[in-house]
Amino acid sequence: MRDSAPVEFDVRAGGGARDYGVVVGRGLLDRVGAYAAAAAPGVVRWIVIADDTVAGLYASRVAASCSPDGVDVLTFPAGESHKNRAQWADLTDRLLAAGAGRDAGIVALGGGVTGDLAGFVAATYLRGVPVVQVPTSIVAMVDSAVGGKTGVDTPAGKNLVGAFHPPAVVLVDPEAVGTLPRRQRAEGLAEAVKHGAIVDADYAREVGRQASALLAGDVSAVERMVVGSIRVKSQVVSRDEREGGLREILNFGHTLGHALEAASEYEVTHGEAVAVGMVLEARLGERVGCTRPGTAAELKALLEAVELPTAPPPGLDLSRARAFLSSDKKVRKGRPRFVLLSELGAVDDTGGRWARPVDDRVVSDVLESA
Repeated sequence: MRDSAPVEFDVRAGGGARDYGVVVGRGLLDRVGAYAAAAAPGVVRWIVIADDTVAGLYASRVAASCSPDGVDVLTFPAGESHKNRAQWADLTDRLLAAGAGRDAGIVALGGGVTGDLAGFVAATYLRGVPVVQVPTSIVAMVDSAVGGKTGVDTPAGKNLVGAFHPPAVVLVDPEAVGTLPRRQRAEGLAEAVKHGAIVDADYAREVGRQASALLAGDVSAVERMVVGSIRVKSQVVSRDEREGGLREILNFGHTLGHALEAASEYEVTHGEAVAVGMVLEARLGERVGCTRPGTAAELKALLEAVELPTAPPPGLDLSRARAFLSSDKKVRKGRPRFVLLSELGAVDDTGGRWARPVDDRVVSDVLESA
């Protein structure tokens, strides 16, 4: 039912930034212009940034919705390996060459790579111009497009250079999932399971029960799942926009996940790495005694139901992954910190801490035993 009413969420940006809305509804790809104009009325020129794959699928529709004559579309090569400072510089230089002024705005059209990269371009171009996030992958719909984090990867690790730059609005059209390969659908479901693991066990289990429909790209199932995940993330982000406390729980599975992803040189995708990271970090929690025994096994079963890996791939250099832990954003006093569960659906916050260091020997043992 394409004419069903969109679902809307309000996110409190904090830090002096204006609050913004997240809208979930079918057909929004053809209405980006109207929502963008309402959210950022000072913008007179919109510029779409998309990777070359997504641009071929959706850029013309989005551009036409922004202006009858279309708008500029800047593309870059698809893939995590292109989310880097060189690509940021190239896109910024192209904006300058096009004469884009402070009355311009960016439409970030695509998956998590595009949202992070185009968002960072918007955050830094002329010291900041508005950005509208239009996610087209499940991982971006349920997670990365919401929250205002932008950034690029460096040889030292993921997302180590970036900025908080809340979007003017986030527009999620679940029909875009229909063009995703099955592996990319599965990848996005890692973040949905994560949201349930940290806040709502019933939601995590529902994702597992709906695995067949979600992996097949059933729009109704995807829409319900996206709404459920955005409800979790928007509530967390509204309480802690700049990751000073509670927002750290959204990093469950990401400390080890990012290290595995970087160590594989991004052959392991983000969602796959986070899936493995969640299982390993649940085992860390069980080893140190704060996570209910059996939690890791239940998480493993849920992730396998959505066709995600739950162990590092054979041949991955685990010593290299351990080295990447030292450059994780959550490092304090030289030690990586981990978000640990008390049970499925709840994060352990002993001592008021949402993330904590774990003995290096325990981390190494859990990695090796995987």
